Amino acid sequence: MLLKQLIELYDRLDSSTACGATVKDYLLGINEKADVTVYELKGNGGKTDMIRIRVPGINGKAAGKAAPTMGILGRLGGLGARPERIGFVSDGDGALIALAVAAKLLDMQKKGDYLDGDVVISTHICPDAPTKPHKPVAFMGSPVEMSQVNKEEVDGELDAILSVDTTKGNRIINHRGFAISPTVKEGYILKVSDDLLDLMQITTGKLPQVFALSMQDITPYGNGLYHLNSILQPATATDAPVVGVAVTTETAVPGCATGASHIIDLEEAARFMLESAKAFGRGECKLFDEEEYGRLREFYGSMNRLKTLDGKEPEQA
Repeated sequence: MLLKQLIELYDRLDSSTACGATVKDYLLGINEKADVTVYELKGNGGKTDMIRIRVPGINGKAAGKAAPTMGILGRLGGLGARPERIGFVSDGDGALIALAVAAKLLDMQKKGDYLDGDVVISTHICPDAPTKPHKPVAFMGSPVEMSQVNKEEVDGELDAILSVDTTKGNRIINHRGFAISPTVKEGYILKVSDDLLDLMQITTGKLPQVFALSMQDITPYGNGLYHLNSILQPATATDAPVVGVAVTTETAVPGCATGASHIIDLEEAARFMLESAKAFGRGECKLFDEEEYGRLREFYGSMNRLKTLDGKEPEQA
């Protein structure tokens, strides 16, 4: 259970003075050996605190071994929309979930339980982000560009990525709880991971929920196309497989709405991501079929142009 971590972090993030240093102190209070990095990132719309937590596994790369590394990214525009809105906004759920997973992993290690592979958790903390128009309901903006966040959070050490984001501002998903996306890799929308479906059934005790993606959802922000939200933006900055973990509702809820976080839904999503990280490090959770993906590439070639703003293959851009 991650209710304790979610509640404690919510109390720290639901503040006009929320910052990376506060979260770092909290995580170090759980495990004084925690590897936590906090730094300020400036953009055209202001600034935010980036935070990155590396949780080493007993057979992971940090130990000089070969177990794969899972990246958990908490996607959001901001935790708050002050002064327009007072309080923790719905859009902040992604950061809250990612940080709760980090806190749980650090607590597990303190108690002697280590995962096989490394886990790297990244998000950013901004209590006063702007809002922006979006249909059917308003979204949270961000003080920094998505390309900046991708550059900070996505790198070659991540063998797979779970990107968690509030995904309530649409009419596509009409289920309250969380849903996962098909796997996205190098411009291809692949079949949904059977291993993740199994883990979702186990952790929720319910039939799994999958949300639909369009091609434009996996293209970069800034190209003028409509995007469901930013949940699959990490896929534009990596060759690793990426799966979106969407916090969802039955009705369209603005990202800038306060009082819209449902703790039980967040806990289910966090627990699913924790179990996925455990299985991935053990080699028991695959996000895509390598043989099938190889055949797709052989038959239809590269789709990496979908990762670029101008639609050209990266080597030609």
